[in-house]
Amino acid sequence: QVQLVQSGGGLMQAGGSLSLSCVASSVASGKIFDNYGMAWFRQAPGKEREFIAAIDLPGRRTKYTDSVKGRFAISRDNTKKTVFLQMNNLKPEDTGVYYCGASYTGVLFTTASRYGYWGQGTQVTVSS
Repeated sequence: QVQLVQSGGGLMQAGGSLSLSCVASSVASGKIFDNYGMAWFRQAPGKEREFIAAIDLPGRRTKYTDSVKGRFAISRDNTKKTVFLQMNNLKPEDTGVYYCGASYTGVLFTTASRYGYWGQGTQVTVSS
């Protein structure tokens, strides 16, 4: 089991910045945080959870959905068992509940079903 605890988010005007953090408070026995590919997804009301960004195990390779490229940055600190999402130049369409996900089976997946563990979700609201 992996338990992910999220923090950050909130309300921001368009053009502003917010950051999200996701800490692995516990990981499965015999495994370490470095073994998990991490990602951020977003879910707007009435919509499916959509991929935002993913990062590989050492944090060298990343992948983003087109709508956030150049504005969002995913990173991780394995010593702190934490993955981050820095969100700049926010737009109203970035509004939603953001979830961090962890996958033990691979990295840089863009499909939610490939992630077996999820944080509790964090609301991000961007006003115009």
